[in-house]
Amino acid sequence: MNLKRTFGSILTVLGIIGLIYTAVSFIQHSGDTRTVITLGVLGVIFFFTGISLVRTTKDET
Repeated sequence: MNLKRTFGSILTVLGIIGLIYTAVSFIQHSGDTRTVITLGVLGVIFFFTGISLVRTTKDET
């Protein structure tokens, strides 16, 4: 199994978790505004980086 593809999948899942947590915090008005924005930005970065790693890594056997 390719290490880059695995790392990309982990980053994608972390990004999704961060985005969901940000959305729930935003809707419930819980937490500091800066914290919510920071988690949202990190979630977006992790998500798109993970997707990019998965898409650009070739399967070589």
